[in-house]
Amino acid sequence: MRVISGSRKGHKLKVPKGMKVRPTEDRTKEALFNILNHIDENSIILDAFGGSGSIGIEFLSRGAKTCYFIDNSIESINIINENLEHTRFLEQGIVIKSDILVAMRKFSAKKLAFNYIYLDPPFRQEGLINELLKAIDIGDILTKDGIIVVEHEKELDLEDNLFGFIKSDFRRYGSKSLSFYKRKT
Repeated sequence: MRVISGSRKGHKLKVPKGMKVRPTEDRTKEALFNILNHIDENSIILDAFGGSGSIGIEFLSRGAKTCYFIDNSIESINIINENLEHTRFLEQGIVIKSDILVAMRKFSAKKLAFNYIYLDPPFRQEGLINELLKAIDIGDILTKDGIIVVEHEKELDLEDNLFGFIKSDFRRYGSKSLSFYKRKT
């Protein structure tokens, strides 16, 4: 696993051991950032279910200002910190060991809103993605023009309209899919 573009292109990243983490493959990551295109230098990112931190680090490498990494596994938290140190992004990364729904409530209380929210929850947990999107909507933690990206198993067909969001794009890559959501206008 490596950073595929930007200021830290080519830096290798560590991945937690075991099957609990499904690292996003380089081709999926490359396609994701081709779809997102330019990352504004003032962007604040939420990399939920951070795993190795590769998605958030890719955002930082492409110019994002800050990335919050959330994971409830101490092994993942340690790997994310190691990867941030290796890529020299420690000052731009905020790593939090927490349940994502608890973290979202805290972000809402602090009036923190993200330009991009990347959700890569464990597969086959029925209803979890809906619960996450509902929490984002109720907590108002996505900026007006922000984008939510959900990485999920290809068999899962997410609705086009969920809470305050509308699906703006959908792509399949092997056994995974990416669904993109924006605020309803």
